[in-house]
Amino acid sequence: MGKKGKVEDGQALTEGEEKPKYGTPKKFDPTFKGPIAKRSCTDVICCIIFIAFLVGMGVVGYFAYRDGDPLSLVYPTDSRGQICGVSEAVKDKPYLMFFDLLSCVASPYTTLLEFKCPTTQICVTACPNETFAPYSQLFLGAVSPSLVDWDKFICDYGFNPQSEYTTGSYQGTDGLAAIFSDDKCASYYLESTAYASRCLPSFLVDSASDVASAFSSQETINTANGESFNSSTAYQLFSNAASLVLTFTSLVEIIFEDVVASWYLIVGGLGIAMLLSLLFIILMRWLAGIIVWLTLLGLHVLLGLGLYSCWQQYTSLAGVDGADAALTFTSDLSSYLRLQQTWLIFGIILAVLLAILLLTTLCLCNRIRIAISLIKEGSRAVGKMMSTLLWPLFPYILQAGFFAIWATIAVFLATSHQAVYTVSNDNDTVPPANNDSCDITTFATEFPNTTAVCTFQSYALADYVLYLQIYNLFGLFWLVNFAIALGQVTLAGAFASYYWAFTKPQDIPAFPLIKSFYRAIRYHLGSIAFGSLIIALIQIVRTMLEYVEAKLKGKENQVVKFLLKCLKCCFWCLEKFMRFLNKNAYILIAVYGENFCTSAKNAFFLLLRNIARVAVINKLTDFLIFLGELFVVGALAVTSFFYFTNQITWVSNYITVPSLNYYWVPIIIITIGTYFIAKCFFSVYDMAIDTLFLCFLEDLERHDGSPEKPYYMSKELMGIVGKQNKFKDE
Repeated sequence: MGKKGKVEDGQALTEGEEKPKYGTPKKFDPTFKGPIAKRSCTDVICCIIFIAFLVGMGVVGYFAYRDGDPLSLVYPTDSRGQICGVSEAVKDKPYLMFFDLLSCVASPYTTLLEFKCPTTQICVTACPNETFAPYSQLFLGAVSPSLVDWDKFICDYGFNPQSEYTTGSYQGTDGLAAIFSDDKCASYYLESTAYASRCLPSFLVDSASDVASAFSSQETINTANGESFNSSTAYQLFSNAASLVLTFTSLVEIIFEDVVASWYLIVGGLGIAMLLSLLFIILMRWLAGIIVWLTLLGLHVLLGLGLYSCWQQYTSLAGVDGADAALTFTSDLSSYLRLQQTWLIFGIILAVLLAILLLTTLCLCNRIRIAISLIKEGSRAVGKMMSTLLWPLFPYILQAGFFAIWATIAVFLATSHQAVYTVSNDNDTVPPANNDSCDITTFATEFPNTTAVCTFQSYALADYVLYLQIYNLFGLFWLVNFAIALGQVTLAGAFASYYWAFTKPQDIPAFPLIKSFYRAIRYHLGSIAFGSLIIALIQIVRTMLEYVEAKLKGKENQVVKFLLKCLKCCFWCLEKFMRFLNKNAYILIAVYGENFCTSAKNAFFLLLRNIARVAVINKLTDFLIFLGELFVVGALAVTSFFYFTNQITWVSNYITVPSLNYYWVPIIIITIGTYFIAKCFFSVYDMAIDTLFLCFLEDLERHDGSPEKPYYMSKELMGIVGKQNKFKDE
């Protein structure tokens, strides 16, 4: 028996050693020269399920298109769901009339956010050209009911107030009041002008009209709800509500003008952002070590200075009255700073942190050097394959397309409402019962001898629409994560081709990005769908937890609230972990062409065998990418601010600063655009480092530097890990 051993820090097994605890490293394969060309389709069943799911989304989209009507969100819709000027019953009535506008303006934010007004709305041929308040006239004794001008009433479809009052079900004084309380007729209306096909008070819309003209024949208006208002209060109520909309509209117009005036500068700024991102990535091959070591040195110096300051404060308080008192709870926080014990505690904490940081730096010094070298190598890889920087545009376009499909189906589903009809029966002893649902097309046949009528109640969504919306939302999560995974597999294949080229750049295959993309869609759609399905399932559960928490807000007890918080935290952590594992699984899929589960297992054990390196490299990479994004975004934001405020005169002499209403408009657009551009570029850089890191670990386990099994890593990396290639001539 050979001596027992285990794999440490990526070292390969030798003959006679036991199987390691964290998986078995891949054996040396003399034919392996990078991402294998001979591969087969992986996770075929999941690919079939994914295709079937897409067919299901197509079916959902068909039903949504068949039953939905998005025009109801654009054009004015009455209380019955009919589109004014479009629906057959109101084709000759293009304007929307509100029975009680006060109910709309009483809470303008709710009205705007929910896109509805809690009052009866009907379509009319023309907006009223005068102010009329029948409720006020009748019940304040201004006129007798026999002298009422019934022709001026604006009422619901098919309702005749005069006949209902004289011979119908609304006779007498109580019946007359019920006409307005039941929203059969408008208790008042103002002189109105059509605005966006809606009848709004003329003094808000028409500059030639004023509030006095709207109330020329009516000093005070009373509503059926018991509220009253005059010209001054009406103007205040309506103008406050309208100012919200008008201010927003004018703001949009001003922003549009500023964008038009500065569009070429915005485009130029985004172009500079692309160049800065590229420049930062290229410079990382020389600056990575300087930045990392200076940052670590700065942390040591800061902790040291903090410890020295605590010691100074501690010694300066020696002999001061009350400084040696024990710590006691008090609301005066400044009193703690006058105690020696406070500064002693601060000093101990800083000393512990400094000791931990110093020991960590010394113990992980070699791994930090590996991380820096891999970061530099990632910069070289991006520099050799510049096309990879444009690749993120493809998955982003895919994600935008998937989002557009989801939004379209969601809107059609949300507007696929159906008419709900209920029975109106004065005699409940004779079927059908009052307020029962009914089918207007078959009601007369089913109940031929009844006095009951089947009347329209409202428009409502069918129960199955909620389930279709959940299906559609899950489809969005799955498709978006599929696009992200496809981008990662493609980039991983390209950067793996770079690493496994023994002589760079001569051995790098032609068009590595295109070939990697072909391998991904030809062989690994099932594996990509599998990995993205896991993330989508976690996201839909998190969404459902958010929905449950919103529904139970203010009703749940402390136990339920605690459980929801715990579940949300657990699933958030699970999603983070699975994204990390999936990313590394995709790298091995791109290299070896194995299925998702096998690749995820191998990636997990490979990282576990090198856990210290993983922690150091991930954190340093995240830190440098954060610095890069901060540098690019901050540089463009500050430069654009000084330019548009005309504080960089030598530049404005050549490129004139445009006259703008708000100079913040182009600054904000450039800053946000720069952030997304930096994210796009640095996501490629991050993928390059992760791919090279896994290839580096595989390289350590596969090879030993002999002529038969030479290392593929750079000479700098070999020097750091104490390896070298021995050739035959040596």
